[in-house]
Amino acid sequence: MLDKLVFDIETKNTFADVGGKENILDLEISLVGVYSYHNDSYYAFNEHEMDKLEEMMKNAYLIIGFASKRFDLPILNKYFKFNLASVTHFDILEEVEKSFGRRIGLGVLAEANLGTGKTAHGLDAIDFYRKGEMEKLKEYCLQDVKITKEIYDLMRRQGYLWIPQKNTSQMKKVEFNIKEIDPPPTSLL
Repeated sequence: MLDKLVFDIETKNTFADVGGKENILDLEISLVGVYSYHNDSYYAFNEHEMDKLEEMMKNAYLIIGFASKRFDLPILNKYFKFNLASVTHFDILEEVEKSFGRRIGLGVLAEANLGTGKTAHGLDAIDFYRKGEMEKLKEYCLQDVKITKEIYDLMRRQGYLWIPQKNTSQMKKVEFNIKEIDPPPTSLL
């Protein structure tokens, strides 16, 4: 059965370590977190389990992420034998940018819409990896996956998100027209 997945990657290194954003493909994965709608379960894959993650991604009809088209996908794709871009992809940040006109962080969206924030920062995840604190890394990554899933579900369910305005306590209601993407009929598989 085809699945709908929410994912997030963490890397071992930073853009500063690889000479800038133009060298994104030099970043290396430390951990990938995934939520499966079909199984209603969260999974964490370390760098040595990319073959298991690849199987899961191959069986997805939709993948959902945050800033994933410009960050997660290019890095993750180099670990796979198939082109991950062949799977339908919903990038929450891309949709926010189209509707709102600028970028906004996942933590800010979570606080404004879910009443909860991120547990750490992306650079903390690199420190967790470097210190061998894999359980902390896993918790951080899966928390980001959970927030991403909840933001996606909220966007679909209510059709809008509250986005804080710069330098003020005001919020703007930004509407989204997100149609549920159904898996292809099994006769096409």
